[in-house]
Amino acid sequence: MPALSLEQPNALAQTGYWNFWSARVLSTGSFQIVAVVIGWQLYGLTGRAFDLGLLGLSQFLPMLLLTIPAGHIADRYDRRRVVRACQWVEAATAAGLALASVTGTISPAVIFAAAALIGACRTFEMPTMAALLPGVVGPALLPQALALSASAVQTATILGPATGGLLYLAGPGAAYGVVALLYGLASLLVLALRTASLPPPREPVSLATLLSGFGFIRGRPIVLGAISLDMVAVLLGGATALLPIYAHDILHTDALGLGMLRAAPAVGALSTSLVLARRPLRRHVGVKMFIAVVAFGLATIVFGLSTSIPLSLAALVAMGACDVVSVVIRSTLVQLETPDAMRGRVSAVNSMFVGTSNQLGEFESGMTAALFGTVPAVVIGGIGTVLVALAWSRLFPALRRVDTMPGR
Repeated sequence: MPALSLEQPNALAQTGYWNFWSARVLSTGSFQIVAVVIGWQLYGLTGRAFDLGLLGLSQFLPMLLLTIPAGHIADRYDRRRVVRACQWVEAATAAGLALASVTGTISPAVIFAAAALIGACRTFEMPTMAALLPGVVGPALLPQALALSASAVQTATILGPATGGLLYLAGPGAAYGVVALLYGLASLLVLALRTASLPPPREPVSLATLLSGFGFIRGRPIVLGAISLDMVAVLLGGATALLPIYAHDILHTDALGLGMLRAAPAVGALSTSLVLARRPLRRHVGVKMFIAVVAFGLATIVFGLSTSIPLSLAALVAMGACDVVSVVIRSTLVQLETPDAMRGRVSAVNSMFVGTSNQLGEFESGMTAALFGTVPAVVIGGIGTVLVALAWSRLFPALRRVDTMPGR
Protein backbone atom coordinates (compact mmCIF):
# COMPACT_ATOMS: atom_id res chain seq x y z
CA MET A 1 0.00 0.00 0.00
CA PRO A 2 2.28 2.83 -1.21
CA ALA A 3 2.30 6.28 0.26
CA LEU A 4 0.87 9.22 -1.58
CA SER A 5 3.23 10.84 -4.01
CA LEU A 6 4.11 14.47 -3.50
CA GLU A 7 2.03 15.39 -6.54
CA GLN A 8 -1.21 14.00 -5.15
CA PRO A 9 -1.66 16.40 -2.20
CA ASN A 10 -0.86 19.27 -4.58
CA ALA A 11 -3.46 17.96 -7.03
CA LEU A 12 -6.02 17.78 -4.24
CA ALA A 13 -5.27 21.35 -3.20
CA GLN A 14 -5.55 22.57 -6.79
CA THR A 15 -9.12 21.28 -6.98
CA GLY A 16 -10.25 23.61 -4.20
CA TYR A 17 -10.95 20.60 -2.00
CA TRP A 18 -9.81 22.36 1.15
CA ASN A 19 -12.67 24.83 0.79
CA PHE A 20 -15.00 21.82 0.78
CA TRP A 21 -13.24 20.26 3.77
CA SER A 22 -13.30 23.48 5.77
CA ALA A 23 -16.95 24.11 4.95
CA ARG A 24 -17.83 20.62 6.15
CA VAL A 25 -15.89 21.10 9.41
CA LEU A 26 -17.65 24.41 10.05
CA SER A 27 -21.11 23.13 9.18
CA THR A 28 -20.82 19.87 11.12
CA GLY A 29 -19.18 21.63 14.06
CA SER A 30 -21.93 24.25 14.09
CA PHE A 31 -24.56 21.53 14.24
CA GLN A 32 -22.73 19.85 17.13
CA ILE A 33 -22.58 23.16 19.01
CA VAL A 34 -26.27 23.81 18.44
CA ALA A 35 -27.14 20.29 19.64
CA VAL A 36 -25.42 20.94 22.97
CA VAL A 37 -26.67 24.50 23.48
CA ILE A 38 -30.25 23.87 22.43
CA GLY A 39 -30.49 20.80 24.69
CA TRP A 40 -29.08 22.64 27.72
CA GLN A 41 -31.35 25.61 27.14
CA LEU A 42 -34.49 23.53 26.67
CA TYR A 43 -33.84 21.47 29.80
CA GLY A 44 -33.17 24.67 31.73
CA LEU A 45 -36.54 26.04 30.62
CA THR A 46 -38.68 22.97 31.30
CA GLY A 47 -36.67 20.55 33.46
CA ARG A 48 -38.39 17.63 31.70
CA ALA A 49 -36.45 14.75 30.16
CA PHE A 50 -39.47 14.06 27.95
CA ASP A 51 -38.88 17.38 26.16
CA LEU A 52 -35.38 16.27 25.23
CA GLY A 53 -36.95 13.26 23.54
CA LEU A 54 -39.30 15.56 21.67
CA LEU A 55 -36.29 17.62 20.62
CA GLY A 56 -34.72 14.57 19.00
CA LEU A 57 -38.01 13.71 17.34
CA SER A 58 -38.36 17.23 15.93
CA GLN A 59 -35.01 16.76 14.16
CA PHE A 60 -35.69 13.19 13.02
CA LEU A 61 -39.13 13.72 11.44
CA PRO A 62 -37.91 16.23 8.78
CA MET A 63 -35.25 13.71 7.73
CA LEU A 64 -37.87 11.00 7.40
CA LEU A 65 -40.25 13.19 5.38
CA LEU A 66 -37.83 15.19 3.21
CA THR A 67 -34.98 12.82 2.32
CA ILE A 68 -36.45 11.69 -1.02
CA PRO A 69 -37.30 15.24 -2.21
CA ALA A 70 -33.83 16.34 -1.03
CA GLY A 71 -32.12 13.85 -3.35
CA HIS A 72 -34.27 15.00 -6.27
CA ILE A 73 -33.40 18.66 -5.58
CA ALA A 74 -29.69 17.78 -5.43
CA ASP A 75 -29.91 16.28 -8.93
CA ARG A 76 -32.04 19.06 -10.48
CA TYR A 77 -30.18 22.19 -9.33
CA ASP A 78 -26.65 23.46 -8.88
CA ARG A 79 -25.53 21.59 -5.77
CA ARG A 80 -23.41 24.49 -4.55
CA ARG A 81 -26.48 26.72 -4.49
CA VAL A 82 -28.50 24.10 -2.64
CA VAL A 83 -25.81 23.74 0.04
CA ARG A 84 -25.41 27.53 0.39
CA ALA A 85 -29.17 28.01 0.71
CA CYS A 86 -29.28 25.44 3.51
CA GLN A 87 -26.39 27.10 5.33
CA TRP A 88 -28.00 30.55 4.99
CA VAL A 89 -31.22 29.26 6.53
CA GLU A 90 -29.25 27.54 9.31
CA ALA A 91 -27.36 30.77 9.97
CA ALA A 92 -30.60 32.78 10.04
CA THR A 93 -32.17 30.23 12.41
CA ALA A 94 -29.19 30.45 14.77
CA ALA A 95 -29.36 34.25 14.62
CA GLY A 96 -33.07 34.08 15.46
CA LEU A 97 -32.35 31.86 18.47
CA ALA A 98 -29.65 34.32 19.57
CA LEU A 99 -32.07 37.23 19.36
CA ALA A 100 -34.82 35.34 21.20
CA SER A 101 -32.35 34.33 23.92
CA VAL A 102 -31.00 37.84 24.42
CA THR A 103 -34.44 39.45 24.48
CA GLY A 104 -35.93 36.80 26.77
CA THR A 105 -38.58 35.72 24.26
CA ILE A 106 -37.18 32.18 23.91
CA SER A 107 -39.66 29.39 24.61
CA PRO A 108 -39.86 25.61 24.14
CA ALA A 109 -42.06 26.12 21.07
CA VAL A 110 -39.41 28.37 19.48
CA ILE A 111 -36.70 25.82 20.23
CA PHE A 112 -38.71 22.92 18.76
CA ALA A 113 -39.44 24.95 15.62
CA ALA A 114 -35.78 25.92 15.23
CA ALA A 115 -34.65 22.31 15.73
CA ALA A 116 -37.10 21.12 13.06
CA LEU A 117 -35.91 23.80 10.63
CA ILE A 118 -32.24 22.95 11.17
CA GLY A 119 -33.07 19.25 10.82
CA ALA A 120 -34.83 19.95 7.52
CA CYS A 121 -31.87 21.96 6.23
CA ARG A 122 -29.42 19.20 7.12
CA THR A 123 -31.65 16.70 5.32
CA PHE A 124 -31.00 18.67 2.12
CA GLU A 125 -27.42 19.71 2.89
CA MET A 126 -25.80 16.37 3.73
CA PRO A 127 -26.67 14.29 0.63
CA THR A 128 -26.05 17.32 -1.58
CA MET A 129 -22.57 17.77 -0.10
CA ALA A 130 -21.88 14.06 -0.64
CA ALA A 131 -23.02 14.28 -4.27
CA LEU A 132 -20.99 17.46 -4.81
CA LEU A 133 -17.60 16.04 -3.79
CA PRO A 134 -16.85 13.82 -6.84
CA GLY A 135 -17.34 16.80 -9.15
CA VAL A 136 -14.88 18.84 -7.08
CA VAL A 137 -11.97 16.37 -6.94
CA GLY A 138 -12.60 13.85 -9.75
CA PRO A 139 -12.57 10.02 -9.54
CA ALA A 140 -8.81 9.52 -9.07
CA LEU A 141 -8.61 11.63 -5.92
CA LEU A 142 -11.97 10.64 -4.45
CA PRO A 143 -10.69 7.95 -1.99
CA GLN A 144 -8.24 10.40 -0.38
CA ALA A 145 -10.86 13.14 -0.42
CA LEU A 146 -13.42 10.90 1.30
CA ALA A 147 -10.90 9.84 3.94
CA LEU A 148 -10.10 13.47 4.70
CA SER A 149 -13.81 14.28 4.65
CA ALA A 150 -14.31 11.58 7.30
CA SER A 151 -11.58 13.26 9.34
CA ALA A 152 -13.52 16.54 9.02
CA VAL A 153 -16.63 14.93 10.48
CA GLN A 154 -14.69 13.28 13.31
CA THR A 155 -12.82 16.52 14.13
CA ALA A 156 -16.10 18.40 14.35
CA THR A 157 -17.69 15.59 16.37
CA ILE A 158 -14.86 15.69 18.91
CA LEU A 159 -14.48 19.47 19.17
CA GLY A 160 -18.06 20.62 18.58
CA PRO A 161 -19.71 19.48 21.84
CA ALA A 162 -16.84 20.80 23.97
CA THR A 163 -16.95 24.11 22.12
CA GLY A 164 -20.70 24.29 22.65
CA GLY A 165 -20.25 23.78 26.38
CA LEU A 166 -17.62 26.52 26.58
CA LEU A 167 -19.69 28.97 24.53
CA TYR A 168 -22.72 28.31 26.73
CA LEU A 169 -20.77 29.78 29.66
CA ALA A 170 -21.08 33.16 27.91
CA GLY A 171 -24.81 32.60 27.49
CA PRO A 172 -26.92 30.84 24.85
CA GLY A 173 -27.28 34.08 22.87
CA ALA A 174 -23.53 34.35 22.41
CA ALA A 175 -23.27 30.66 21.47
CA TYR A 176 -26.00 30.96 18.83
CA GLY A 177 -24.36 34.10 17.47
CA VAL A 178 -21.07 32.26 16.95
CA VAL A 179 -22.94 29.43 15.22
CA ALA A 180 -24.59 31.90 12.85
CA LEU A 181 -21.17 33.30 11.92
CA LEU A 182 -19.72 29.81 11.36
CA TYR A 183 -22.58 28.82 9.07
CA GLY A 184 -22.11 32.07 7.15
CA LEU A 185 -18.39 31.38 6.73
CA ALA A 186 -19.14 27.84 5.52
CA SER A 187 -21.46 29.25 2.85
CA LEU A 188 -18.69 31.58 1.63
CA LEU A 189 -16.32 28.63 1.30
CA VAL A 190 -18.92 26.70 -0.72
CA LEU A 191 -19.37 29.78 -2.91
CA ALA A 192 -15.67 29.53 -3.86
CA LEU A 193 -15.96 25.88 -4.97
CA ARG A 194 -15.50 24.96 -8.60
CA THR A 195 -16.92 21.72 -9.95
CA ALA A 196 -16.59 19.84 -13.20
CA SER A 197 -20.18 18.63 -13.14
CA LEU A 198 -23.09 20.69 -14.43
CA PRO A 199 -26.75 20.45 -13.39
CA PRO A 200 -28.46 17.94 -15.70
CA PRO A 201 -31.54 18.87 -17.73
CA ARG A 202 -34.47 19.16 -15.35
CA GLU A 203 -36.82 16.20 -15.63
CA PRO A 204 -40.50 16.70 -14.91
CA VAL A 205 -41.22 15.95 -11.27
CA SER A 206 -43.02 12.63 -10.91
CA LEU A 207 -43.22 9.77 -8.47
CA ALA A 208 -40.93 7.77 -10.77
CA THR A 209 -38.18 10.42 -10.74
CA LEU A 210 -38.48 10.90 -6.98
CA LEU A 211 -38.09 7.16 -6.35
CA SER A 212 -35.57 6.46 -9.11
CA GLY A 213 -32.74 6.30 -6.56
CA PHE A 214 -34.28 3.14 -5.10
CA GLY A 215 -34.57 1.57 -8.55
CA PHE A 216 -30.97 2.44 -9.41
CA ILE A 217 -29.66 0.93 -6.17
CA ARG A 218 -31.71 -2.25 -6.61
CA GLY A 219 -30.25 -2.79 -10.09
CA ARG A 220 -26.60 -2.35 -9.06
CA PRO A 221 -25.34 -5.25 -6.89
CA ILE A 222 -22.21 -3.39 -5.78
CA VAL A 223 -24.17 -0.31 -4.69
CA LEU A 224 -26.97 -2.35 -3.12
CA GLY A 225 -24.50 -4.55 -1.25
CA ALA A 226 -22.46 -1.61 0.04
CA ILE A 227 -25.46 0.41 1.23
CA SER A 228 -27.30 -2.53 2.80
CA LEU A 229 -24.14 -3.74 4.56
CA ASP A 230 -23.68 -0.25 5.99
CA MET A 231 -27.31 -0.15 7.12
CA VAL A 232 -27.30 -3.55 8.84
CA ALA A 233 -23.87 -3.04 10.44
CA VAL A 234 -25.03 0.29 11.90
CA LEU A 235 -28.26 -1.34 13.10
CA LEU A 236 -26.43 -4.11 14.96
CA GLY A 237 -23.44 -2.08 16.12
CA GLY A 238 -25.24 0.23 18.57
CA ALA A 239 -23.06 -0.58 21.59
CA THR A 240 -22.24 3.10 22.19
CA ALA A 241 -25.86 3.71 23.21
CA LEU A 242 -25.15 1.60 26.31
CA LEU A 243 -21.96 3.43 27.35
CA PRO A 244 -23.55 5.10 30.40
CA ILE A 245 -24.47 1.65 31.77
CA TYR A 246 -20.99 0.29 31.07
CA ALA A 247 -19.35 3.30 32.72
CA HIS A 248 -21.50 3.16 35.85
CA ASP A 249 -22.28 -0.51 36.42
CA ILE A 250 -19.54 -2.52 34.70
CA LEU A 251 -16.40 -0.38 34.53
CA HIS A 252 -17.26 1.58 37.71
CA THR A 253 -15.95 4.90 36.44
CA ASP A 254 -17.14 8.50 36.72
CA ALA A 255 -18.29 11.19 34.27
CA LEU A 256 -14.71 11.73 33.09
CA GLY A 257 -14.41 8.03 32.30
CA LEU A 258 -17.70 8.15 30.39
CA GLY A 259 -16.38 11.09 28.38
CA MET A 260 -13.25 9.11 27.50
CA LEU A 261 -15.35 6.14 26.44
CA ARG A 262 -17.52 8.35 24.23
CA ALA A 263 -14.47 9.99 22.63
CA ALA A 264 -12.57 6.75 21.97
CA PRO A 265 -14.37 5.67 18.74
CA ALA A 266 -13.95 9.17 17.29
CA VAL A 267 -10.23 9.11 18.13
CA GLY A 268 -9.84 5.79 16.31
CA ALA A 269 -11.84 7.02 13.34
CA LEU A 270 -9.98 10.33 13.09
CA SER A 271 -6.50 8.82 13.25
CA THR A 272 -7.37 6.10 10.73
CA SER A 273 -8.98 8.53 8.30
CA LEU A 274 -5.77 10.59 8.29
CA VAL A 275 -3.73 7.43 7.60
CA LEU A 276 -6.06 6.48 4.74
CA ALA A 277 -5.72 9.96 3.27
CA ARG A 278 -1.95 9.57 3.18
CA ARG A 279 -1.85 5.87 2.32
CA PRO A 280 -5.01 5.09 0.34
CA LEU A 281 -6.12 1.52 -0.17
CA ARG A 282 -5.08 0.33 -3.65
CA ARG A 283 -5.91 -3.35 -4.12
CA HIS A 284 -8.46 -5.91 -2.89
CA VAL A 285 -10.68 -3.15 -1.54
CA GLY A 286 -13.79 -5.36 -1.49
CA VAL A 287 -12.14 -8.01 0.67
CA LYS A 288 -10.62 -5.34 2.92
CA MET A 289 -14.04 -3.78 3.45
CA PHE A 290 -15.50 -7.09 4.64
CA ILE A 291 -12.45 -7.69 6.86
CA ALA A 292 -12.98 -4.27 8.43
CA VAL A 293 -16.64 -5.04 9.19
CA VAL A 294 -15.72 -8.42 10.72
CA ALA A 295 -13.01 -6.73 12.80
CA PHE A 296 -15.57 -4.14 13.94
CA GLY A 297 -17.83 -6.95 15.13
CA LEU A 298 -14.96 -8.70 16.94
CA ALA A 299 -13.92 -5.45 18.65
CA THR A 300 -17.55 -5.00 19.73
CA ILE A 301 -17.49 -8.44 21.34
CA VAL A 302 -14.24 -7.60 23.17
CA PHE A 303 -15.76 -4.36 24.44
CA GLY A 304 -18.90 -6.16 25.53
CA LEU A 305 -16.95 -8.70 27.62
CA SER A 306 -14.34 -6.28 29.01
CA THR A 307 -14.30 -5.21 32.65
CA SER A 308 -11.08 -3.20 32.24
CA ILE A 309 -11.14 0.48 31.28
CA PRO A 310 -7.89 0.32 29.21
CA LEU A 311 -9.13 -2.73 27.29
CA SER A 312 -12.55 -1.14 26.77
CA LEU A 313 -10.95 2.06 25.45
CA ALA A 314 -8.72 0.05 23.10
CA ALA A 315 -11.74 -1.89 21.81
CA LEU A 316 -13.68 1.33 21.19
CA VAL A 317 -10.71 2.89 19.37
CA ALA A 318 -10.49 -0.26 17.22
CA MET A 319 -14.23 -0.05 16.51
CA GLY A 320 -13.85 3.55 15.30
CA ALA A 321 -10.83 2.65 13.17
CA CYS A 322 -12.52 -0.36 11.52
CA ASP A 323 -15.70 1.61 10.94
CA VAL A 324 -13.94 4.41 9.07
CA VAL A 325 -12.09 1.92 6.83
CA SER A 326 -15.35 0.32 5.75
CA VAL A 327 -17.11 3.69 5.45
CA VAL A 328 -14.42 5.15 3.17
CA ILE A 329 -14.44 2.08 0.90
CA ARG A 330 -18.25 1.86 0.77
CA SER A 331 -18.67 5.60 0.16
CA THR A 332 -16.09 5.60 -2.62
CA LEU A 333 -17.65 2.59 -4.34
CA VAL A 334 -21.17 4.04 -4.13
CA GLN A 335 -20.07 7.43 -5.47
CA LEU A 336 -17.99 6.07 -8.34
CA GLU A 337 -20.55 3.43 -9.35
CA THR A 338 -23.28 6.10 -9.54
CA PRO A 339 -23.60 8.49 -12.53
CA ASP A 340 -23.36 12.14 -11.56
CA ALA A 341 -26.96 12.79 -12.56
CA MET A 342 -28.12 10.23 -9.95
CA ARG A 343 -25.72 10.97 -7.08
CA GLY A 344 -28.08 13.23 -5.19
CA ARG A 345 -30.91 10.69 -5.10
CA VAL A 346 -28.62 7.77 -4.28
CA SER A 347 -26.86 9.77 -1.53
CA ALA A 348 -30.25 10.73 -0.11
CA VAL A 349 -31.43 7.11 0.01
CA ASN A 350 -28.13 6.10 1.60
CA SER A 351 -28.35 8.82 4.24
CA MET A 352 -31.97 7.92 5.02
CA PHE A 353 -31.12 4.25 5.53
CA VAL A 354 -28.04 4.94 7.65
CA GLY A 355 -29.74 7.71 9.66
CA THR A 356 -32.74 5.51 10.38
CA SER A 357 -30.43 2.62 11.27
CA ASN A 358 -28.63 4.82 13.79
CA GLN A 359 -31.91 5.60 15.53
CA LEU A 360 -33.15 2.00 15.35
CA GLY A 361 -29.73 0.67 16.37
CA GLU A 362 -29.88 2.57 19.64
CA PHE A 363 -33.43 1.32 20.16
CA GLU A 364 -32.37 -2.26 19.34
CA SER A 365 -29.48 -2.07 21.82
CA GLY A 366 -31.74 -0.75 24.56
CA MET A 367 -34.42 -3.38 23.94
CA THR A 368 -31.89 -6.23 23.76
CA ALA A 369 -30.24 -5.02 26.95
CA ALA A 370 -33.63 -4.89 28.68
CA LEU A 371 -34.42 -8.45 27.56
CA PHE A 372 -31.06 -10.20 27.97
CA GLY A 373 -28.85 -7.84 29.96
CA THR A 374 -26.27 -5.25 28.92
CA VAL A 375 -23.28 -7.51 28.23
CA PRO A 376 -25.26 -10.10 26.23
CA ALA A 377 -26.84 -7.29 24.19
CA VAL A 378 -23.45 -5.94 23.09
CA VAL A 379 -22.00 -9.40 22.44
CA ILE A 380 -25.07 -10.39 20.41
CA GLY A 381 -24.69 -7.22 18.34
CA GLY A 382 -21.01 -7.98 17.68
CA ILE A 383 -21.73 -11.59 16.69
CA GLY A 384 -24.56 -10.40 14.46
CA THR A 385 -22.24 -7.94 12.72
CA VAL A 386 -19.69 -10.67 12.00
CA LEU A 387 -22.38 -13.03 10.66
CA VAL A 388 -23.88 -10.31 8.45
CA ALA A 389 -20.46 -9.49 6.96
CA LEU A 390 -19.87 -13.17 6.17
CA ALA A 391 -23.37 -13.55 4.70
CA TRP A 392 -23.07 -10.38 2.58
CA SER A 393 -19.73 -11.58 1.19
CA ARG A 394 -21.62 -14.59 -0.19
CA LEU A 395 -24.79 -12.73 -1.24
CA PHE A 396 -22.86 -10.00 -3.10
CA PRO A 397 -19.82 -11.70 -4.68
CA ALA A 398 -19.35 -8.76 -7.07
CA LEU A 399 -18.78 -6.50 -4.07
CA ARG A 400 -16.31 -8.95 -2.53
CA ARG A 401 -14.40 -9.23 -5.81
CA VAL A 402 -13.86 -5.49 -6.29
CA ASP A 403 -10.10 -5.12 -6.60
CA THR A 404 -9.46 -1.43 -7.29
CA MET A 405 -11.70 1.61 -7.07
CA PRO A 406 -13.71 2.26 -10.28
CA GLY A 407 -12.21 4.92 -12.50
CA ARG A 408 -8.71 4.60 -11.06
